[in-house]
Amino acid sequence: MTQASAPIDLSQLRRSCRACGLLELCLPAGIDQAELERLDSSVRDKRTLESGGMLFRQGDPFHALYVVRSGTLKTVVQDADGAQQVLGFHLPGEIVGVDALAHDAHQSSAEVLERSSICELPYSRLEELTAQIPGLQRQLLRIVSREMVAEQSHVVTMGRQQAQERLAIFLRSLSERYGRLARDTTHLILPMSRYDIANYLGVVVETVSRLFTRMEDLGVLRVSRKVIHILRPDLLGEMCGAGGARERAGRAS
Repeated sequence: MTQASAPIDLSQLRRSCRACGLLELCLPAGIDQAELERLDSSVRDKRTLESGGMLFRQGDPFHALYVVRSGTLKTVVQDADGAQQVLGFHLPGEIVGVDALAHDAHQSSAEVLERSSICELPYSRLEELTAQIPGLQRQLLRIVSREMVAEQSHVVTMGRQQAQERLAIFLRSLSERYGRLARDTTHLILPMSRYDIANYLGVVVETVSRLFTRMEDLGVLRVSRKVIHILRPDLLGEMCGAGGARERAGRAS
């Protein structure tokens, strides 16, 4: 077999940052080709994780940051009494594990909600690269800032007195994140359970079910099990109220 007809290394192609459709959404965004090749050599793929699997657990020592390449994860924190609080849901292109940077241990657990693939960035190697590649250092700082803004936005959402506003803000935010992935922003597939949504929004699960029914009755959306069809994005935006406007302004900053 000649060199020209040598088989393509599909495992390398799947791993490569350069071949990844999420290139502009995660850590490699904003660095040049030579720098990208150096980062690419440091990325380790983890095997695909099935629904219910754990990427890391609260209290685990910190070794790496992780990029969701496909699928969805949720992060949760557990208190001394065993009660869990959902902190967030993580879509492709988003980085998980930033919470461990301050204390060298994960402050939350990351659970897989659907079959997902993860890129692992060993932090010791990442530190070396950020010292050598200013563009990568700036991008890492932007990502940490993005995580902080997301946390602040969630606090704003939780401060809304009306549960309807909280759910509307959640759905609109998810729709906007779908847009960044070039997905249909009016056709949301929810990998998380209604219990997870209720826990995240600080309401009981019956409230979430009641609010979905009310939004259907108002013609805002149509619900088919885990699929949400947004019929009136304008009405959904109105339901977000001032909290939704502040959240969008915070994400844009």
